[in-house]
Amino acid sequence: MEKQAGTAGAPEGAGPNRKHWGSATCGQTAGDTLDSPTGSHVEWCKQLIAATISSQISGSVPPDIVNRDNKAGRRPDFMNLPALRYGAQGRMFQNQVPLLPGETVHTTVKDVMYICPFSGLVSGTLTITDYKLYFTSVERDSPFILDVNLGAISRLETISVPTQGENTKGLELVCKDMRSPRFTYKTDESHPDVVEALAKHTFPLSHNLPLFAFLYKEQFPVDGWKVYDPTAEYRRQGLPNESWIISKINSTYDLCDTYPSILVIPTNITDEDIKRVAVFRAKHRIPVLSWIHPESQATIVRCSQPLVGPSDRRCKEDERFLQIIMDANAQSHKLTIFDARQSSVAVTNKAKDGGYESESFYPNVELNFLEIPNIHVMRESLRKMKDVVYPTIDEAHWHSAIDQTHWLEYIRLLLAGAAKIADKLESGKTSVVVHCSDGWDRTTQLTSLAMLMLDSYYRTLRGFQVLVEKEWISFGHKFAARVGHGDENHANSERSPLFVQFVDCVWQMTRQFPAAFEFNELFLITVLDHLYSCLFGTFLFNSEAERADKEVHTKTVSLWSYINSQPEDFTNPFYVDYKHHVLYPLVSSRHLELWTSYYVRWNPRMRPQVPVHQTLKELLILRAELQRRVEELQKETSSHSLSSSSSHSPSPTHTTGTPLHTAV
Repeated sequence: MEKQAGTAGAPEGAGPNRKHWGSATCGQTAGDTLDSPTGSHVEWCKQLIAATISSQISGSVPPDIVNRDNKAGRRPDFMNLPALRYGAQGRMFQNQVPLLPGETVHTTVKDVMYICPFSGLVSGTLTITDYKLYFTSVERDSPFILDVNLGAISRLETISVPTQGENTKGLELVCKDMRSPRFTYKTDESHPDVVEALAKHTFPLSHNLPLFAFLYKEQFPVDGWKVYDPTAEYRRQGLPNESWIISKINSTYDLCDTYPSILVIPTNITDEDIKRVAVFRAKHRIPVLSWIHPESQATIVRCSQPLVGPSDRRCKEDERFLQIIMDANAQSHKLTIFDARQSSVAVTNKAKDGGYESESFYPNVELNFLEIPNIHVMRESLRKMKDVVYPTIDEAHWHSAIDQTHWLEYIRLLLAGAAKIADKLESGKTSVVVHCSDGWDRTTQLTSLAMLMLDSYYRTLRGFQVLVEKEWISFGHKFAARVGHGDENHANSERSPLFVQFVDCVWQMTRQFPAAFEFNELFLITVLDHLYSCLFGTFLFNSEAERADKEVHTKTVSLWSYINSQPEDFTNPFYVDYKHHVLYPLVSSRHLELWTSYYVRWNPRMRPQVPVHQTLKELLILRAELQRRVEELQKETSSHSLSSSSSHSPSPTHTTGTPLHTAV
């Protein structure tokens, strides 16, 4: 089987049309090869050359996008999203505050001081709408602007400001996106109550108000709600087949209220048996198919923990269910269960009526614990990270401080676990079952990352949207609980940055395989910003059933409408469409790094001199121009060959010139 340069140590066993990049052994032996001058760098150069002259882009990128960003003066946050094109910037308030369609100004306060941690006090006007807090300095020629969408605010804290005189209050906005801007303002009768107005619209659900997504009236030329069609996605995978059916057993969400309405389950199991399995699995989250290997028919199956309890309860239907999953794959007579939890926690859960599969009751099943900590540990890790990166950075202890947060260690555990799952399917040709406790947090992280490694479709701009819609949104990751949309209860123990961790893992993979992903870094940051913003309906609520009840698809706009209406902003100019390649990222600590462009973007001292997304857009334009020139040269060469052959008809025809496309 042909292998890519720099893949020494990649596992054997894939079919003839599937190739491996990287090492499934998590980087011990293969890491040295990939770092060598003849390894991944050569491959990367080949990909860059191929991408430059390939036909991935059929037309030119409009030149008007080049300088569209950073028009609003001196912004402290260079990674602000690109300006919306479809009327959102066309309507201005009298204060020159840009308003989105459906957005309303509620409070304007003058003589407010922004306490900038980098440049000191800035005097200006604070405007509060039902979507954002907008501060602009008194300077008219080059105003300082701070724009914070209210959904990103976790809590409001009053602070003491003794140096600002009497009748002065201080306010800190503790945000979910790693920043905490501070302000001071006067409290006399002529000023409205800033905290009251801000709390009302920052936490609308706590004040019986709708989330802003239900007020937002932007019109886009693309309907993002049509991105994901579950039946079409399963058919793309080759389903249904003789072993698996696309079922509507959960069409009314009665079987499991946190699962999607359409599920893929084994063909030869009855509805009554499925209902018994549902009772035996936490939250009724039965084993269902997420992905099937196109050649071996090995599958990724997801579920929740079995409710075995301290007395080792058994469920014959559940045991038979897993046996059927194993038998559906003729390539292997084993089944591997990857339990994301730490083994000690799984034992503790067993004492609380949860637990794990006993290898004594499930024959030919191998159980592996991935030792990934729970949501509370992850929440605390990110809190420590915020203390390290904002507002000031201790340069002398930067690396040790980052290390003490353990954030990158948890990223490593997730990537390593996903790589084990991917390798078990690709090289071991063995089906896997993945679960944690309830099957909507670590389970989702692992299945989606493994599918990203195995299936090149999910590495396209649209395919990644399908992956998020399928594994995260439809399968009931509790976005409302984990993010806390519109809820003032910031101390809720349910909050945790699981989706942020997943996107961080994706970013780590894009660094190691820069030509393998159609989307760029700005796309990932935009997705995370709108995880919090409540501008779009995509990440609202905890389940498909809840979104159906709230009529999210008809009453809100999809994030993918925005993304897919201006895809050139989010496209990687180096992308090469290598189909059927499996990515094995190196997951040793030396190959992972802090995503400073996201976590530390509010610090101007950590900012690149030229915004990366601006450079990428310019490269896209250059690539389109090079493609156009190549096509012109090909036409000229073809025309020259025809005229030459007609003028020398007795001579045999022959091809002139050097091929422009090099096989990589």
